[in-house]
Amino acid sequence: MGSIVIVGAGECGARAAFALGERGYDGKITLIGAEPHLPYERPPLSKDGLSGRLPPKYVADAERYRAAGIEVLTGAPVTSIDRAKKRVMLLDGGSIAYDRLLLTTGARARTIAGNDDASRRILTLRTHADAEEIRRELAPGRKLAIIGGGFIGLELAATARRLGAAVILIEGLPRILSRGVPEDIAAVVAERHRAEGVDIRCGAKIERIDADENCARVVLVDGETVDADLVVIGIGAVPNTELAGAAGLSIENGISVDARLQTSDPNIYAAGDCCSFPLCHYGDRRVRLEAWRNAQDQGTLVAGNLLGAGEAIASVPWFWSDQYDLTLQIAGLAEGASTTVRRDLSDSAFILFHLDDTGRLLSASGIGPGNAVARDIRLAEMLIAAGKRPDPQALISPETKLKALLAA
Repeated sequence: MGSIVIVGAGECGARAAFALGERGYDGKITLIGAEPHLPYERPPLSKDGLSGRLPPKYVADAERYRAAGIEVLTGAPVTSIDRAKKRVMLLDGGSIAYDRLLLTTGARARTIAGNDDASRRILTLRTHADAEEIRRELAPGRKLAIIGGGFIGLELAATARRLGAAVILIEGLPRILSRGVPEDIAAVVAERHRAEGVDIRCGAKIERIDADENCARVVLVDGETVDADLVVIGIGAVPNTELAGAAGLSIENGISVDARLQTSDPNIYAAGDCCSFPLCHYGDRRVRLEAWRNAQDQGTLVAGNLLGAGEAIASVPWFWSDQYDLTLQIAGLAEGASTTVRRDLSDSAFILFHLDDTGRLLSASGIGPGNAVARDIRLAEMLIAAGKRPDPQALISPETKLKALLAA
């Protein structure tokens, strides 16, 4: 192969670029990004990135890319893919040829209909530029309204309270963290936020959001209004599939790839937040994951497959979130579980294990201060990958070492 082009200069694309060299590839590697920055990590944007610690947390500095022989083009949006000529077309009118193409185009923040062209008082949080705008309003005496009680919204709420801003969090569903987080753990997170002064309002439907240069107003369906200096919409993300779709690639809740991250074009692969793929541990159910670990894992895996390794995805989904002094970690997917058992590690830390009707462990969800649940969640991840059917009573008892269940 003469040239590998990677479109999407985020965590996944950068990891793939470096992994190519680590696997012995010495051809041309071009990494193309639309943002003006080198690839940076997004998880800090809702945490340290909002507390005044600049610049972004870069995956690597410019010298490391040069040393690895990776050409990085920043501020260079790709407008189309010519599959017949095997070229990507740039906004400035130029084009770049490829032998293999990797799409790591990520996802963008979901917006509320009618507010796509909102004022600077209505924002989303997805990029470093977004974080800079939000940071200006996070100070004592300022009021922040957050739409959405998922990970991003709650992490933003915790950071805003630490910086002294008042926070109202509006969630349309009956509880926060309804997507993939057990109710018992969500309740602990909600209690912690309320103790810190966050006003959480669940089951609140939004009619519209009005804004001018000075303030914003959230109008609820029941007629109530919430005034704020800033509204941040955190209701999930939409995969960036437009480039792939326009090129005729298969789309299914993201760019559709097989277990080796190959698209419907054998010369084009996709990885990270932008793609959906079959998950072997769950009957090849097609999923799309928006997670830092997944971006790293797939970036490394796809690099080998671009070079012909033919390796299938075998990792278990893993998620984490920091909320004040609490850390929430989840391994696996609980959908399909018929039994849930609880292991109490201490007065303030516990893990929920989710098993299917055959006794196979599907998922483990834990919460506690600091790293209280980290070791057991890591071992649970290994149990899931191994397809283990552990004794539920052994999972309940903190005296039983999970490592022993893995060896059994």
